[in-house]
Amino acid sequence: MAKKITIKKSPNPGITKEAASGKKLTAKQFIERLKALQSDEELKKIQRYFKSGEGQYGEGDKFMGVKMGQLFALAIEFGEMPVAEIEKLLESPIHEARAGAVSIMDKASRNKKITGSRRKEFYDLYMRRHDRINNWDLVDLGCLNMTGSYLFDKPRTILYKLAKSKNLWERRTAILSTCYFIRQGDLADAFKIAEILLNDKEDLVHKATGWMLRFAGDKDPQKLKDFLDKYAATIPRTFLRYSIEKLDKKKREYYMGMAKEINNV
Repeated sequence: MAKKITIKKSPNPGITKEAASGKKLTAKQFIERLKALQSDEELKKIQRYFKSGEGQYGEGDKFMGVKMGQLFALAIEFGEMPVAEIEKLLESPIHEARAGAVSIMDKASRNKKITGSRRKEFYDLYMRRHDRINNWDLVDLGCLNMTGSYLFDKPRTILYKLAKSKNLWERRTAILSTCYFIRQGDLADAFKIAEILLNDKEDLVHKATGWMLRFAGDKDPQKLKDFLDKYAATIPRTFLRYSIEKLDKKKREYYMGMAKEINNV
């Protein structure tokens, strides 16, 4: 069960005076804005939605109860926040503060005007403070665009290292960071990393890997078919189901028929 954090609501949900005057945007300002958005109703929804305090799923997190749409809008507003302040948000025990930190980096990285140095700052912070990335939503926010967009024209050795990590969230980072590559039509790393994760024990890694292969299959159906012909009989069922979701019924039944029951599935 997610832990509730009780914070008095700010009387001013609008833009902070500091931000309006052009002063440096801070983690403190961001959290004050979150206070104005929290609700008990949303907190109850979050407590049902997230696993927290159970093994590796959001362990030790506290939740305020802020809608993700509102948090994303706030992240856009705070897009110029210095990286040092973003790191302060990552250090918070409040899940929405850390989600805000990664969302700020995600939203800003999608801006066509972002500089290379700013993109590098985001990537370096995410990787350096991966200890603060402790749930699937934080990985997804960081990796569906930000990490991959930085690595696209660079060596990708780090992803292969992460794919072999003992940490669930680092392995999920490895495969989801290929999303940007796939979007550009570069599929090789997605399939290679998927091969490393074939025997992973975690359902959230199975889902992420199958998701990326399904996306790669949109770009090149034959490459997905070749992968499935080779591995469908042995990969975890969740991994397989996510991979074949967009195939026609006959092909889905064929590959599911190849699959064998394996442990931990």
